[in-house]
Amino acid sequence: MIEEILKIFSYDFMRNAIITGSFVAISSAIIGVFLVLRKFSMIGDGLAHTSLATIALGMLFGFSPIAISIPLVIAASLFILRLSQKATIWGDSAIGFVSATAIAAAVMLASLSNGFNNDLYNYLFGNILTVSTEELWISIILSVVVVGVVIFFYRDLFMLSFDEDFARVAGVNADFLNSLTIILTAIIIVLGVRVVGTMLISSLIIIPAITALQISKNFKQTIIFSTFFAVFSVISGILLSFAFNIPSGATIVLINGTLFLGILGIKMFRK
Repeated sequence: MIEEILKIFSYDFMRNAIITGSFVAISSAIIGVFLVLRKFSMIGDGLAHTSLATIALGMLFGFSPIAISIPLVIAASLFILRLSQKATIWGDSAIGFVSATAIAAAVMLASLSNGFNNDLYNYLFGNILTVSTEELWISIILSVVVVGVVIFFYRDLFMLSFDEDFARVAGVNADFLNSLTIILTAIIIVLGVRVVGTMLISSLIIIPAITALQISKNFKQTIIFSTFFAVFSVISGILLSFAFNIPSGATIVLINGTLFLGILGIKMFRK
């Protein structure tokens, strides 16, 4: 058994997948707690659809998908934020507008490049087993930046998550931190499309956070539990997908969903 496990880690693509997935899981789980508590978690879904359009654009013109996606998805995230703040449109309506438009753009760009090819399919549903060394290092660096920013602004983000009006009165620059949170989410979305794909990346942000909220007793515990569930689901999902030759992204999400339903069921049974 131990020899089989060591054999798995002897493959370069498996080491790349586990390291990349773990770093993306950590950053997703942490930012997911802030988004869920502020009832803004569905922005992950809208930005994921936007990333599909930007990836298709990059492939159409021969650019690196991640390099072109990061600035464009960040621009889309700020557009959603401004649309909900300045155009008297509810946040979910702004997300829905951007999401639907982005999906339509992705389909149109894919049709211009003779339809969905295998590369775009990998970004649509994720295939972390094909992650490159360049993508690994990009994921590590950007994930460390995301976690570092959250740690630096932890106190202000904590106040903002529970009462934005009180945070503003206390001197917190809410507009700046709202923009910063959305930008970090956009970066995580782009990094995560290789792990579970554009269709499922929002689940990596939402599910570990809501699972942690079922058992945590304070804010720090929520972040710790959320991070643990995210990393556990990614690593176990990668190993199971390799062992049974099943889709890695779907496996990771199903493990996340099973953890949530299991913990929720135990909590309801105890009541």
